[in-house]
Amino acid sequence: MDNWRKPSTISYKRWRNPELRDEANFSAQNDEIQGTDNEICTIASPRIYSRTNKSGSRPGFDQTEETFTVEDALEAIGYGKFQWKLSLLTGLSWIGDAMEMMILSILSPQLHCEWRLPSYQVAMITAVVFVGMCFGSPTWGNMADNYGRKLGLTFCMCWTLYFGLLSAFAPVYGWLLFLRGLVGFGISGAPQAVTMYSEFLPVKARGTCIMLIGAFWAIGAVSEVLLALWIMPTLGWRWLLGLSTIPMAIFLCFCFWLPESPRFDRLMGKTEKAMATLTRIAKENGKELPKGKMAACKKNDRGRLKDLFSPQYWRTTLLLCFIWFVNAFSYYGIVLLTTELFQSKDLCETTQGAKIEPNCSVECKYLTSADYKDLLWTTLAEFPGLLVIFLLVDRIGRKKSLAVCFFMFSLCCLPLYACIGRLALTIFIFIARAFISGGYQVVFVYTPEVFPTGNRALAMGTCSAMARVGSLITPFVAQVLLRSSVYLTLSIYLCCSLLAGIASLILPIETLGRGLQESSLDQEAGGQTTTTIPRSYGTASC
Repeated sequence: MDNWRKPSTISYKRWRNPELRDEANFSAQNDEIQGTDNEICTIASPRIYSRTNKSGSRPGFDQTEETFTVEDALEAIGYGKFQWKLSLLTGLSWIGDAMEMMILSILSPQLHCEWRLPSYQVAMITAVVFVGMCFGSPTWGNMADNYGRKLGLTFCMCWTLYFGLLSAFAPVYGWLLFLRGLVGFGISGAPQAVTMYSEFLPVKARGTCIMLIGAFWAIGAVSEVLLALWIMPTLGWRWLLGLSTIPMAIFLCFCFWLPESPRFDRLMGKTEKAMATLTRIAKENGKELPKGKMAACKKNDRGRLKDLFSPQYWRTTLLLCFIWFVNAFSYYGIVLLTTELFQSKDLCETTQGAKIEPNCSVECKYLTSADYKDLLWTTLAEFPGLLVIFLLVDRIGRKKSLAVCFFMFSLCCLPLYACIGRLALTIFIFIARAFISGGYQVVFVYTPEVFPTGNRALAMGTCSAMARVGSLITPFVAQVLLRSSVYLTLSIYLCCSLLAGIASLILPIETLGRGLQESSLDQEAGGQTTTTIPRSYGTASC
């Protein structure tokens, strides 16, 4: 009688210590020593027969089962109709983020005059938003790593829409501060749109496509200025706050279409759900999935801050935190410097180091149509910056592209030390803003590429929080310190951008052409990077 048994499940854990990998050690060590306690890969072995056939071979061993990963599937599917839809939907959240940030430069002077606020209270309207973002960024990142990209992004958009609408009805200054702080907490989750989008992209298209998401930010910034030009002279700031939430409302109307990231589902052990998502993408793109079965891989501990400072990531984490900090510090700094330098009475005296005399703290000036048009022109600098980086990021790599942005920003700061006319000043500030905004987009490409799926959203949130710290500090340099010394102010921005350029070059990893890492173990070298089983039983790799 033929005896046989049904397919069995083999679970195994990866080695961290190559010295313990020999057979003797394997039989002598318990599970805690043999592998990690948070990453378990499981495959189903083929049916194994207990007898041999006439040729002397076991029939079960003649059957092979091909396996593939999410990365393999996305490469086979390629970029198509599904990704275009996804870019439009995630782009709506990015437009909403940009509009909420641009409101800060429009709302403050309006309330300064309408509510007769002193300067420090006007500054608090901006500061409280960035404070909320500092706390919100790692919170949303942790949620996205533990409960899913879709849930994290959808919930943060709901939060921002709700409190954004409520802030339009704020009766007094204190309520406005409280509600705008909550808006800042919510909108800090918008960068998770990049995390989610990146996990659906094939390697070759990733850099270019994430740069296209950056174009939605520029569209949002320009749209907010145009909306203010139309709304503010007639309906006022409350209507502006309310109408600025429209992109988020549209996003929430269509968010049911969003699938969960198959990379996240696979890491959660939901292999069937990940396969269903990939099958849907393949159908929409008119492509076929690779033959075989998806290798299962489950990671129990996700979104842990200590994993960002593990031996293989601590250097990358610290350098990226500094780069994000300087990027935001310089970006918002050049925006504020533009207004301050243009409003000074004598540009030559200002740029030659003279102090800028402060105005009365209750003196106010409503923004005029000419002011909105100037703001529109400076905002348009986002587009040429995107174009330049679009051409560089997939040619010279992420690290060099970042360095070019910071060094060019520093170079454009040098002429500001001299006595130059308004036209020349406008040109150099325009170029500086173009490159620093381009650098901002490059870090959004690089960061999700360099960290593994289990910590990717938390890494984005942590780095984004550091950017908000830079945004919070820069008004005290670009506005307060500028009134004491123009030279010192410019020197701070110059030195910070130079250091950030050097930090970009010494980042340990270049991610150009590199697949997204599913596990922190993918960073380890040699035999520690994967665990395999003989081909007749299939292979699996986290």
